[in-house]
Amino acid sequence: MEGFIIKNFRIFGLFTAFALMLVLAACGNGGEGEAENDAEGGGAADVSEAVDHTIYGIEPGAGLTELAHNTLDTYDNLDGWTLEESSTGGMMTVLREAIDNEEPILVTGWSPHYKFVEFDLKYLEDPEGAMGDAEDVHTIVRLGLEEDKPEAYQMLDRFYWELEDMEQVMYDGEDSTYPEAAENWVENNRDAVDEWVADIEPVDGEPFELVSMAWESEVASAQVVRTVLEEIGYDVTVTDVDPAVVFQAIANGEADATVAPWLPVTQGHHYEEHEGDFEDLGPNSTDTRNGIVVPEYMDIESIEELEPAS
Repeated sequence: MEGFIIKNFRIFGLFTAFALMLVLAACGNGGEGEAENDAEGGGAADVSEAVDHTIYGIEPGAGLTELAHNTLDTYDNLDGWTLEESSTGGMMTVLREAIDNEEPILVTGWSPHYKFVEFDLKYLEDPEGAMGDAEDVHTIVRLGLEEDKPEAYQMLDRFYWELEDMEQVMYDGEDSTYPEAAENWVENNRDAVDEWVADIEPVDGEPFELVSMAWESEVASAQVVRTVLEEIGYDVTVTDVDPAVVFQAIANGEADATVAPWLPVTQGHHYEEHEGDFEDLGPNSTDTRNGIVVPEYMDIESIEELEPAS
């Protein structure tokens, strides 16, 4: 009887040990899976190596590119990191590929931009403010516009829309044309448009010169304003020019208005150069910003969480 008990005890012990090994193996495999998922999702502990200490940017010489280089110099934890300069299209290509595969990626970004409509994205917190502060987009008109074209002046003075609206026009414009996207937005947002044109008497084909810049966001704004002014009865010409020429044209009276300048920083030096030679009607959109952008699925919230390459 004693031998039987001992034998069965040994069998029980071997069975228990084997079961314990299975449990430990399962736990071990789960840990590896979790680590792999963390790397794919961009966990804070893994993201720096997963992206090869690289931020994907846009064109060399762009203001955003300069801010990104400033960010690499500002944060000690970004020592050894690389800014991969490319183009806006190139940045969007690598962003799409990463999101399609649910891989971690860091890109330079700005608002408004249609990528925030296309994807779920977020800005990393920037405690040092290296990527700059939020700015506003202003409406600026030539001196005398209120007396010469009061209907247009009144509409422009009321013009205000949210970044999300601008981004929607930008997103739709990528699949059609910006004029068409703007016209569709105006048709689908009559409540806002009616506030801009309330009690304004129509005009009969008066010419109106609107200057803008070739940024997608400002093209969207200019085309929406064009659409509304044409509904009032103006014959609107939109011309995209260099930011310096925008201010020159308004100051010299060669153009009637612009809804494009980012202030107080991005076009602040042009503003100061011509201040007094135009009328600033104030912001038509607020809280534009630049920053380092990542997909929402990445488990990281701040630039400070990244780790140096060396």
